[in-house]
Amino acid sequence: MGDYFHFDDRLGIHLPYLEKEWEEYKEVTQQYILFQWENIRGHIPDRIAEIETMINKKQEQLGNELDFGRSCELNNEISECASIINDLWIWYRMNQVISHKKHQ
Repeated sequence: MGDYFHFDDRLGIHLPYLEKEWEEYKEVTQQYILFQWENIRGHIPDRIAEIETMINKKQEQLGNELDFGRSCELNNEISECASIINDLWIWYRMNQVISHKKHQ
């Protein structure tokens, strides 16, 4: 993906990494970046589904957990997963803003 994307370990996807202002890139480079982003963006719902599966497993564990300390850990893990999902949805919606600006 060239120098335009870096893998984000927390979210589990590549994110744009632009060193210049958008307008400073040549049109062909902008098109390449948008194409790559659209491919990445298309996988975000799948990534969200994976994390939702993890949440469901953790909630099941939580329902059976008798140790208070471990229950707190599971709650924290569930909360972090929910935070990741929220951030993924923000990135997913970001493309709509970029595409809208590009077509104006």
